[in-house]
Formats: sequence, structure tokens, C-alpha cells
Amino acid sequence: MTLNEFLQEVGGDESQIICYVAEEALEAVKEDGYALQYVKEQTEQVCLEAVKRNGYALQYVKEQTEQVCLEAVKRNGYALQYVKEQTEQVCLEAVKRNGYALRYVKEQTEQVCLEAVKRNGYALQYVKEQTEQVCLEAVKRNGDALRYVKEQTEQVCLEAVKRNGYALQYVKEQTEQVCLEAVKRNGYALRYVKEQTEQVCLEAVKRNGYALQYVKEQTEQVCLEAVKRNGYALRYVKEQTEQVCLEAVKEDGYALQYVSKKVFSVEIQAQSGSQ
Repeated sequence: MTLNEFLQEVGGDESQIICYVAEEALEAVKEDGYALQYVKEQTEQVCLEAVKRNGYALQYVKEQTEQVCLEAVKRNGYALQYVKEQTEQVCLEAVKRNGYALRYVKEQTEQVCLEAVKRNGYALQYVKEQTEQVCLEAVKRNGDALRYVKEQTEQVCLEAVKRNGYALQYVKEQTEQVCLEAVKRNGYALRYVKEQTEQVCLEAVKRNGYALQYVKEQTEQVCLEAVKRNGYALRYVKEQTEQVCLEAVKEDGYALQYVSKKVFSVEIQAQSGSQ
């Protein structure tokens, strides 16, 4: 029987509700955990069944036990907000289920915080006292959780960009090593490099030739690496040379359409396979 059927049957008569509870409470909460709010005399078994069905039913439990609370947060981590007396075990189970449940933890421990960010790196935003270990675990899970790191270290930044090259945009003090790791992960991360070096640019275009569009000062070597990776990257070459064009059409004959008239030659045309 569903909660709606239950309410229709008792017709709002409190005496009927009490009678119904005595006989049918267990069945009712198994169908709908929220039916617990109408149970006059709650037993631990009834409460357990209710929160197993719906973790939020914990808000209607009159006498909470650790077992009932554990079952509730296992079902729904956010049910932690209804736990009257939190224990570390209950908090751990809650954040294991949902990292964001950390927002409801009253007394945070490093272990609880670690479990939360392992589940969801973005839970780092709810960590009151960040440690490097917690931050490392967060960015390993989600690289761009770096945005929530209060005290960045190079190690944390390296882990973040290894996970997600675009996390480079959140690095406060960029080093060449961090930039290299970012573009190795994602060539397009070059757009966030503040101080470009030829080495960083080379790594970026080796990863993705189209990253050439973000190179501020192009060299022939960088352009060559870009078109070797993606012939179409020729469209982003500012100063074309015959060698660069040859490499581009070797990689993709259709890159011929981007060859400047100034450097166009029979050799380039032949290399592209075009007649």
C-alpha cells in the first residue's frame, strides 16, 4: 500500500491512524519511507525500513540510533543534515555516498575530508581546514577542483593539470614544469599559459596541431611540429615557408587549400596528391 492509499484509507482519523500503525506500519514504510511521519509508536525496525527506502525519512525518526543513521546516510548522503548526534562513522558513510554531504559535517576530521574529496573533488569547497593531502586527493579526482585550493603548492598544481590541462587557468603562480604538464595533457591549455616558451609551445602542438592558434610567437620549428600533427593547422601559420607547407600537405592533402600563393609550387601540389 502506498502512502497516498494509506492516507485515503484512514481518512484523517487519528484513532484509525494509530490502529493502522499498529498493524501495518512496517508494510507502509517499505512502500514509502515518508509514511514514517504518521507512525505513532516507532520501533527501530520500522525506522530502519523507512530510511532504507528513503534516507530523508530520518527527519521523522523520533529516537535516532547510530544504526538507523548509518542506514539513512548510506541511502542518501544528504540525510546527514538530519542526524542529531553525528559520529565519525556516520559522517564517513555519508561522504562516501555523496562527497557534497561534507557541507553538513559539524566536526570535520582529515579522514572525513579525504573520503569526501575522493568521492568528489569539488567537495573541497566545503573543507574548513585544508591540508596538502586533502587538496592532492581533490585535484586527482577533479583537476579543476584547483579553483578551491586556498594555498597552492607546485605539487598540487602539477597533479591538477595532469588530470585536466585546463586546470592551468586556476594556477596562481605558473612554472614551466606545470605549463608543460598542462599542454601535454591538453594542447589547447596553451591558451592559459602566461609566459610561453618554445618548449611549451612545441609540446602543445605535438599534442594537438591546432594549438598553434594560441602560439604568440611562432617559429618555423613550432609550425613544422603543428602541421606534422595536423596538416590543417596550416591555416594558423602566420609566415608560411615551403618546408612547412610540404609537411602540411604530406600529413593531409586537403591542406593544399591553405597554402599561400607566395610559396605555392609544383612540388607542394605534387606532394598533396592533387593533379
